Amino acid sequence: MIHIEGLTKFYNDFCAVDNISLDISRGEIIGLLGPNGAGKTTTLRMITGYFQPSSGTIRVKEWDVVENTLEVKKCIGYLPESAPLYHNMIVYDYLSYVASVWGYTEEAGAGRIRKLSDLCGLSDIMHKTIGELSKGLKQRVGIAHAMMSDPEILILDEPTSGLDPNQIVEIRKIIREIGKEKTIILSTHILSEAEATCDRIIIINKGKIVADGSTETIKRSQDKGSTINLILKDAVYIALVSEIKNIDGVKDVKRNPSDSEDILNISISCDSGKDLREDVYKAIRKHPWIILEFHQESTSLENIFRHLTMEN
Repeated sequence: MIHIEGLTKFYNDFCAVDNISLDISRGEIIGLLGPNGAGKTTTLRMITGYFQPSSGTIRVKEWDVVENTLEVKKCIGYLPESAPLYHNMIVYDYLSYVASVWGYTEEAGAGRIRKLSDLCGLSDIMHKTIGELSKGLKQRVGIAHAMMSDPEILILDEPTSGLDPNQIVEIRKIIREIGKEKTIILSTHILSEAEATCDRIIIINKGKIVADGSTETIKRSQDKGSTINLILKDAVYIALVSEIKNIDGVKDVKRNPSDSEDILNISISCDSGKDLREDVYKAIRKHPWIILEFHQESTSLENIFRHLTMEN
């Protein structure tokens, strides 16, 4: 559906996107993750034809984005981070205007608006002025705008930015519903959104792709082991370390700050693929120490994201 090869974009001497290549299949929901300034928005704007790349190629279906920009734009719906809405217009009038721009007749446009109203949950606000809507509702209107031409590809730049938790859930439902029939690319730095919404995640940092795959694939590829966190009362640190370090698979034992002298807070780093909780528990129970907290942290997308995008 979309083929990107060697894509690079410079702003004067600054390289915003650095030689990225990827393929996006029909029907995928892709999450483009990265910290602010990673190159997400620039990449999306090049795919949509709004920016020309400094080098590299983008093909959408059979069309080259640079050589066949108009054909590409016809099959893409695009919602930038700040939805370009006319705030003084009534929602229905605004969507009617968008329908007319796309060449719909009045009857066909009304039918398309009804369908998008049901999809985006706009039926109760069609009579309201856009300016009086919450940000979440404005985003819904923006999605309806982007979907007006019934595009094969929908591109959303930070669609849940600035929304409250309830609004985020509603936008997520809409995206999943649209994703049953469309190819969707969305950018975000909210990791929970990517995990809940996307089939595939691409993490970009400093203009380069640093991870690409499903959540589980990325977790497996970046698995550095797990950490067991312990908080004990009346434990002896030297004796504890002696017991724990004898367990096969323990890489390191770290003492963490504690608010009380009789409280021992430690983190145990374990080899990848090994669950050592039972062994650690048996070692502790040899002594009259009180366990206040015992839990294991596995590799999470948040930890992977931080590891891949931290400043060198």
